[in-house]
Amino acid sequence: MSSTDFCVSDSPGSPSPSHAQSAPGVDRGRRRILLAAPAVAGALAVPAGDARAQSWMPERWSAGWGCAPAGPPPPASLLTFANQTLRLIVRTSLGGNRIRIRLSNEMGDTELRVGSARVALRAGGAVIAAGSSRQLTFSGRASVTIPAGAPAVSDPVWLPAAPFTDLAVSLYFPGTAPATTIHNAAYQACYASTAGDFGAQTSLPVQRAFASWPFLTEVDVDRAAPVLVAVGDSVTDGVGSTSNGNRRWTDYLARRIQAELGNDRIGVVNRGISANRMLADTASALLAGNDLLERFDRDVLSTAGVRGLAVLIGINDIVYSPPSAPIPADELIAGYLQLIARAHLHGIPVLGATLPPFSGFVYYTPAREAVRQAVNAWMRSALPFDLLADVDLALRDPDVPQRLRAAYDSGDRLHPNDVGYEALAGAVPLSALWSLMGGAG
Repeated sequence: MSSTDFCVSDSPGSPSPSHAQSAPGVDRGRRRILLAAPAVAGALAVPAGDARAQSWMPERWSAGWGCAPAGPPPPASLLTFANQTLRLIVRTSLGGNRIRIRLSNEMGDTELRVGSARVALRAGGAVIAAGSSRQLTFSGRASVTIPAGAPAVSDPVWLPAAPFTDLAVSLYFPGTAPATTIHNAAYQACYASTAGDFGAQTSLPVQRAFASWPFLTEVDVDRAAPVLVAVGDSVTDGVGSTSNGNRRWTDYLARRIQAELGNDRIGVVNRGISANRMLADTASALLAGNDLLERFDRDVLSTAGVRGLAVLIGINDIVYSPPSAPIPADELIAGYLQLIARAHLHGIPVLGATLPPFSGFVYYTPAREAVRQAVNAWMRSALPFDLLADVDLALRDPDVPQRLRAAYDSGDRLHPNDVGYEALAGAVPLSALWSLMGGAG
């Protein structure tokens, strides 16, 4: 599918050029005032020429990569590290000259001690580029102890990196560190060493590889670029995409932005969690994360440089409800309106997405399909979001609209394959999004 923007449509057929769909009552002028307020406050509060007094003023940072933490895992799948170095691989959507990271012990019930941390450019596998390793500090210290339930942000370090650079974050744990805080579905190989601190070494002596991101939740760059945070479930997390290929729909969108708008115009951060829901937690599956309404402040508002929100969630709320009497569409609609209201309170425009087709999926029933159709009809007619990506229209089979197009199916009739994720990214009205997030239009 081409990268042509899509507009909403109530009937199947070929997509037409997109146009911005503004939510009633959204005061974009007010958003600009809010974003400018910190600078105004700083100018009023600090005497001119007092460099020490001005040192508190915030620098401009933007998240180039991020994931949403969840956990703790069930005991049978809990990863535990002791006197080992982790080398976690991420790809940043933005470039910059300095880098900092965010670690999380938010799902832990005991303190987490990190003996040392480093960041480097990756050469391939668990190998880093020679001469690129930089030691990270936390409040000036080479090690950090993170209390249970808390995150920690590193000091910045000089490491120039272009957009779409693979970074290797190496964390050494001198004691025992159970990975109670983790993003489970990374679709990216990461590595644990044999015993010892090997963060500064080019080649890591690998004991095992694993496909998750323990403890690491964000990488920021010193770039004042607006960031789009994508929240959702397994479709946003990338289930069905090629591992180690960076082929989630958010990855395709970041590459679209580079191709059509230019480098460093918009950062894209993926905060999707497989099996996540908007309205309720799944007590028996903590790796599915807290519901979106609960995790919104942490995963959206705390993201460095956030200026836009993309929401693609709701299928799990439907399929985890009773098959013949599923959750009413009105309950989902109320949830979307809450997300929009909370984002708008912080001057953040919202890109909504219709729910994708899932006929043939193991949890499909006609009653659940009726809820999906009602939710999508509301999105198209009420226009509650600042913009709408018609994901349903982009992915559905034109002959059987309740079904995912065969060429886009990863095999389970719900999750797209790589081609399907590219088509999903193509449904985003990119020029209108850029304008909403502060671009020139």
